[in-house]
Amino acid sequence: MPEVQRERHSVIFFLGTHRPNWLWKVDVPLFVSRRTLSKVKRRGQAIAPWALDSGGFTELSMNGMWTITAEQYADEIKELQEIGMMQWAAPQDWMCEPWIVEKTGLSVIEHQRRTVYNYQELKNLESPVIPVLQGWTLDDYKRCADLYLEAGINLTAEATVGLGSVCRRQATSEIGELVKWGHESGYRLHGFGVKSAGIKKYGHYLASADSMAWSYTARWNPDPLCEKKTCANCLHYALSWREKITHEGTQ
Repeated sequence: MPEVQRERHSVIFFLGTHRPNWLWKVDVPLFVSRRTLSKVKRRGQAIAPWALDSGGFTELSMNGMWTITAEQYADEIKELQEIGMMQWAAPQDWMCEPWIVEKTGLSVIEHQRRTVYNYQELKNLESPVIPVLQGWTLDDYKRCADLYLEAGINLTAEATVGLGSVCRRQATSEIGELVKWGHESGYRLHGFGVKSAGIKKYGHYLASADSMAWSYTARWNPDPLCEKKTCANCLHYALSWREKITHEGTQ
């Protein structure tokens, strides 16, 4: 079978931030957590596209379960949509990193079933959530795709399909294998928390990605021309980092 020729394209890169007020200050796509944004009482209007992080990793790592219902989350999403320009929201998915599975005491397949079921719940509540593939091994992700199909959800017809449980992996090659499989399966993938090295290696298989790795980098490698002790919250640093990543991702 001849290899399919793929044209390189620019990944839509959502800059992750723990500063929700950047939504009405910054004209680049942002990825913002509901855990920080929901605390802001006086909100402006977004001036660029953005996506909502459900805060799932924090929920499960701290509590071993979701502490809000699908109905409560759907209500939060509806309220946050008033900011304008929300592209989509992550569902209340269940990550499958081994240490998270250990925390919940459930199996990987149960995490996957709950992820699919929650997506269905939120769609029924008319929330603009995306389906997310969860797993740890490639076979896990294939099984998760089958669970969506069994539920009557054709992932190839979805505008965006999230690829979960990848941002804390150390082996970029593993993620590359998963991303390539998803792309060849016809999914328009969003990579959660993709590292800069990953964007270079397999960004051409992704439709979009997000990361706030800039903050960690800025903490230990601040701008030498900046008078601040740390650039971990610096908008200028974040935008410069994003520009470099998006440029390298098209090379």
